[in-house]
Amino acid sequence: MCKMSEIAARFNRRVGLCTEFAQIFLASRDILTYWIGPMIDISAIPKEKPVLIAGPTASGKSALALRIAQEQGGVIVNADAIQVFDNWRVLTARPSLEDEQQAPHLLYGHIAHDDPYSVGHWLREVAMVLKSGVRPIITGGTGLYFTALTEGLAEIPPTPSKIREDANKKLSTKGLSAMLADIDDETRSRIDVQNPMRVQRAWEVLQTTGRGLTDWQDNTPPPLLPLQGTIPLLVESEKEWLNNRIEKRFDVMLKQGALEEARENLAVWDPSLLSSRAIGAPELIAHLDGRLTLDQAKERATIATRQFAKRQRTWFRARMSKWQKVPATSL
Repeated sequence: MCKMSEIAARFNRRVGLCTEFAQIFLASRDILTYWIGPMIDISAIPKEKPVLIAGPTASGKSALALRIAQEQGGVIVNADAIQVFDNWRVLTARPSLEDEQQAPHLLYGHIAHDDPYSVGHWLREVAMVLKSGVRPIITGGTGLYFTALTEGLAEIPPTPSKIREDANKKLSTKGLSAMLADIDDETRSRIDVQNPMRVQRAWEVLQTTGRGLTDWQDNTPPPLLPLQGTIPLLVESEKEWLNNRIEKRFDVMLKQGALEEARENLAVWDPSLLSSRAIGAPELIAHLDGRLTLDQAKERATIATRQFAKRQRTWFRARMSKWQKVPATSL
């Protein structure tokens, strides 16, 4: 009798496990069927759902977005904080004119180089895209944009120009550590303390409102586009594979006119502007000013890009565990 009870219990556990697996499979079947062998099967992606494509720089996100738009339709929407500016097309690897002719693109190069722009600005523009009824294919490497889109964004008051000026001055003269020292402990423990943009934003919020950034974030309204209503794809790659791509891509950028682009920006160059944080821009400006050789500028820009990609991967691992992983080598 006891043996029969044990057998029955084992059977029920196995049935329960099978049922649980079946539920997981059915919930994720749309994503699981994207794959045929080593390649992604775009035709299996549901056409009615918005697509989100995140990933580190140089991983192939834009090419995947273009393929989906060409095969299924939709509009490609930028989710890169620097590609919104009009003064860096080559250096930020914005889609080429040829790419833009093959599919509609939005929120690329539409902001003047000296205008302010934040995740709040971006969300308001994405909201207009969603209201238009077109199917968005949102792609980029700014993780904060995606988390704000799918998890919500606190309605933080805008930063006054005086505080912004003070922040720029403090960062340039006293450095990141001095700015970090002024931020509340809770915010400091939850932001990327190696990212000057994130640190400055946290400092500005505290100075403007008297409340820490995380205090605002913990009282966040519902998201504009919940993750479960999308097809979230995260492009991943091996470190060495990506580093080789980064080095080769900067060579390509130079051939495509990145140095000439930097020369066009020389007269209006202001390192405190958000647009001036384009990876490689300070190095090429330093070369044009005679402070670096071109080889030195190239080496430093490549190192900066690798470091940036590392920070991106860290963010994605921490915040995008529920996204479907797409091997960069499959694109």
